[in-house]
Amino acid sequence: MTIASLSTKTFDETSRHIFSRRSHLPNRSNALWRIESGVVRTVTWLEDGTIITLGLWGPGDTIGKPISKCDPFQIECLTKVEAILLCGDRWLNREILLNHIQQAEEFMVMRGYKRVDFMLYQLLTWLAKRFGSEVERGHLIDMILTHQDIAEIIGTSRVTVTRTLGHFEQQGLIDRLPLHRIILQPSEVWHYEI
Repeated sequence: MTIASLSTKTFDETSRHIFSRRSHLPNRSNALWRIESGVVRTVTWLEDGTIITLGLWGPGDTIGKPISKCDPFQIECLTKVEAILLCGDRWLNREILLNHIQQAEEFMVMRGYKRVDFMLYQLLTWLAKRFGSEVERGHLIDMILTHQDIAEIIGTSRVTVTRTLGHFEQQGLIDRLPLHRIILQPSEVWHYEI
């Protein structure tokens, strides 16, 4: 399904809509989407095509074009997603805006690290806390994020992410599972050696 066909499709307010992984939620100028299940990322891109991840959102989060100044703006499903369209003034509240501000701050801090290895470890820790589940060996991040997805989130190359994840695995900080799933090992103090 293309973005053009999504924009012409009718989405009823308060009805649940299912979107497949890698599909896009349509932008509406007067409505937001409340995520019921799954994970999406909001993105924009530069003139040269560089993708900038604006945020990662999950159950309970409300997102959409009306609360973003970015143009272009897109909502991409990283997993299968169930969402409800909220029209009009139903979505305008303080909690939604505070949630966006707080997550933007978390992303600024994460991206503020000068070294990619620190940025990547902070991202994995954040993903484990926000979207992970506790398992016997640590925290499972079961989002099927590709190395390219991760690179776009922290603003580096896919090759650098692959190499750094390899170093993390050698140090015992993570276990990599099939389908790009990661188990982050519990660690009170993290020290990375090259």
